[in-house]
Amino acid sequence: MQDFLLTHKTILITGASSGIGKAAAILASQMGANVVIHGRDINKLNDTLSQLNPTGNHLLLQADLTKQEEITNLIKQCPKVDGIVHCAGIVKPVPAKFIQQKHIDEMFSINYNAVVLINSGLLQLKKVNDKASIVLISTISTQHSYFGGALYISSKGALETYARALGLETVAKGIRVNTLSPAMVHTEIYENTLKSILNPAHADKYVSTYPLGIGEPLDVAHSIVFLLSNASKWITGTVIKMDGGLTLGYQKIE
Repeated sequence: MQDFLLTHKTILITGASSGIGKAAAILASQMGANVVIHGRDINKLNDTLSQLNPTGNHLLLQADLTKQEEITNLIKQCPKVDGIVHCAGIVKPVPAKFIQQKHIDEMFSINYNAVVLINSGLLQLKKVNDKASIVLISTISTQHSYFGGALYISSKGALETYARALGLETVAKGIRVNTLSPAMVHTEIYENTLKSILNPAHADKYVSTYPLGIGEPLDVAHSIVFLLSNASKWITGTVIKMDGGLTLGYQKIE
């Protein structure tokens, strides 16, 4: 049972001000971790901080991941870590024929570039301890596309292939790199995305295609904490699908 705990581990979680990142930060603290929470909105970050296990030695780092200087400061201020969870990300549907350079820059700067730069910076400064665990958040949409998702899906597809290369380059130090690939989860960002790509009449029909229902942030957080723990010490280079049965081809019978 001890292998499932995060006692004495220091974990950096980006995007911890809401959704999956917030749920993961709270759960990790409850499992014994000292959590370094990152976000852009200081008020939301403070709310997350207030819900962490008070016995831990937690740290709050505010940064805009679209700005190189703020990423650099985050890396400098971050202590040595035993785990990194990249939850920061954006979802903005843009039909392929309307994509402009500004859309590419915005999507990739947060969903891909920031992940790569944070990992690189922490590794260069030797702030990632041996046998650490790095968890990236992708999407089931890399295998299950949707209209307007070209940029978002591309950024996450790039993340999945990057993760495998990173895992290969860090395995000698026992550092593990895994990716979670969730489908629709009840977060503000996904709720807004659902509304933007589906009219209300179609939304309920779409939700019904999930045999186990839409996911909750805590569902993903449980898997994140498992991958951070010693219980997953033999797992690296994987992409774990979390979709409530969506891709089983389920058809609800009325």
